[in-house]
Amino acid sequence: MDQQSLSLWQLQRGDTVLIARYSDALASNYCRRLQELGFRLGAKVVCTAAPSLGAPKLYRVDNAVYSLDKLVAGAIYAERLA
Repeated sequence: MDQQSLSLWQLQRGDTVLIARYSDALASNYCRRLQELGFRLGAKVVCTAAPSLGAPKLYRVDNAVYSLDKLVAGAIYAERLA
């Protein structure tokens, strides 16, 4: 299956993806905490808000919504659902 890999920061409101990997630049304690929050490999993530001017975006994973800034969201890579 040929899917496009992109960071969570690149998502627009309504986009749905599956988490594929974390950037090596993201500290291991961040990766661990994100996984505890539900941002695990293969998890379905929906961008629920993408404000302009670089404000943190909102992402729904499981039954919760989280705000991630550009640094963290840019280090989580995902693939679009077909």
